[in-house]
Amino acid sequence: MATKNNDSYSADQITVLEGLDPVRKRPGMYIGGTGLEGLHHLVWEIVDNGIDEALAGHATEVSVTMQADGGVRVIDNGRGIPTDIHPKTGKSSVETVLTVLHAGGKFGGGGYKVSGGLHGVGSSVVNALSSKLIVRVYREGKIFSQEYAAGIPQDDLKVVGKTDKNRTGTDITFYPDASIFESIKFNYDTILDRLRHAAYLTKGVRTSLEDEKTGKRYSFYFEGGIQSYVKHLNVGREAVDEDIFYVDKTVKDVQVEISCQYTDAYTETIKAFANNVLNPDGGTHLTGFRSALTRVINDYARKNGLLKEKEENLSGEDTREGITCIILVKLPDPQFEGQTKNKLGNPEVRGYVETVMNENFNYYLEEHPAVARKIVGKALLAARARKAARAARDNILRKGVLEGASMPGKLADCSSKDPKASEIYLVEGDSAGGSAKSGRDSKTQAILPLRGKVLNVERARLDKMLANNEILSLIKALGVGIEDSFDIAGLRYARIIIMTDADVDGSHISTLLMTFFFRYMKEVVDGGHVYLAKPPLFELVKPGRKSSVFIYDEAELDVVLDAAIAKRIADGTAVIESSSERFKQAGFVEQKRYKGLGEMDADQLFETTMNPEKRVLVQIKVADAERADSIFNKLMGSEVEPRKNFIQANAKFVKDLDI
Repeated sequence: MATKNNDSYSADQITVLEGLDPVRKRPGMYIGGTGLEGLHHLVWEIVDNGIDEALAGHATEVSVTMQADGGVRVIDNGRGIPTDIHPKTGKSSVETVLTVLHAGGKFGGGGYKVSGGLHGVGSSVVNALSSKLIVRVYREGKIFSQEYAAGIPQDDLKVVGKTDKNRTGTDITFYPDASIFESIKFNYDTILDRLRHAAYLTKGVRTSLEDEKTGKRYSFYFEGGIQSYVKHLNVGREAVDEDIFYVDKTVKDVQVEISCQYTDAYTETIKAFANNVLNPDGGTHLTGFRSALTRVINDYARKNGLLKEKEENLSGEDTREGITCIILVKLPDPQFEGQTKNKLGNPEVRGYVETVMNENFNYYLEEHPAVARKIVGKALLAARARKAARAARDNILRKGVLEGASMPGKLADCSSKDPKASEIYLVEGDSAGGSAKSGRDSKTQAILPLRGKVLNVERARLDKMLANNEILSLIKALGVGIEDSFDIAGLRYARIIIMTDADVDGSHISTLLMTFFFRYMKEVVDGGHVYLAKPPLFELVKPGRKSSVFIYDEAELDVVLDAAIAKRIADGTAVIESSSERFKQAGFVEQKRYKGLGEMDADQLFETTMNPEKRVLVQIKVADAERADSIFNKLMGSEVEPRKNFIQANAKFVKDLDI
């Protein structure tokens, strides 16, 4: 547990590298962009400073307040930024940290042994990109304060009050500059998720969030740390055993913390962190973990006769099926590959993680024989399924089924061979598929009709997937292969457009297809290639039936009708008393509610849903992979209770339901 610690922390521990000037001119270089992601990055920078204090053992709380006036206030109870004069800048250390890039206690000055915010640009960048920033520091029984505008000090750091001598910490309130950001409206749930993760990864630290406008408040505290994180990730999955493996060991100056639990899932969920920073591409800590896990499970299986002498060893893929694991290493000098910290590169960390996992996971299996047998049994089933899938895939490849020369018979391909200019519509049903084929632009638009409900891949291994005609046709048409043979370079269409009816069945089919793409072709989703077509819900027919107005949602319907009624009243043509039906009051002779794509003829389908100049497409993006994983598991997994709870919790938000 993190505890308060008043070790010396003074000006000589603040290291200065360079100035601040470029930030306002090129904010994208420092926060990734000026959209919502960049806006929230400002919060992460200040929050991470508080978490770094907790990692160093000097803080127990980090709180965030979304103020009613648009500002964000972040308070930690760490040591507080030093207030004495910095020897190199001649300014207070507070002003140095807030106005000089790469000024902080994270460059070997002794301020921090472990830190997530390694670049030291956080506070100064937030200051530069804020129209106003107010800092308060609690140290030595005093309250220090200073105000900035666009990164420029408006006064000197001064004492504005007294406080209890035991109270220390930093309190920063900032207001993002509206002239820099596309929007300065923060998202409560986005910040809440970040604070939840911070609490999971920093055992014993409390994080909290308050929204002054709505009154919403939430706080996180996880005594179990990453064990609680694993439990959270596995909500909705059936655990092989309720017991969760956990180890926390320090090798030399590197702390290795690992927690794992197996479930009935067919996919693995492994998250690797270094100094609380997520490394989505893994690195040496993940490599060490995987190597040790495979070795320990194979050794245990051999030793206990669960793996016969003539049987080949279980593969790493077999041993990881269904595992949920958090790997967290804390080290003084992490080396990341690239600027984004996506991959840890310290070579020594692999050996440290491997040593800790080898020894402690072996002990765990020996001490929990019932759990060990379940884990090995699941891996053996995975191995058999892998061999069956490999045989099915080899058979398919041998027959040339996945080769580009042999496209699915029901695919109406486009004539263009340029992937950038081509798109494919995945259409629900043969009837709508026929209309789409007749109405399309055959030069650039391909049509693949899908019959019935697509296989739910959340509950199926690859061998079952390859035996499903609809999934096989989809893999074949896209040209990217699957699993080991997957290659994004083979993608034949820049846009993959899911086009289903605007009803419950259509939504279900869309979800099944998105589950497939998320689980087995995530690179296609990440590349921005997957879209949902939005067919119209209503057609308003004008007198003489010479023209129609197509409406895509109920909110738009209200706007169109209100505007038309207002215009007719202004023109003196509305006959309000003649009818209580608003669409007739608005001057339309008919209102048609579409329930299926098949209700439209080929020309209508093209004009409303496929014409690039008029259609409405929704691009599928995965802003939060962990949340997406949780939602797909909840909606498409085998556990009924979480799905039931989700439906009950969200039923009140459903405005229109077709049965």
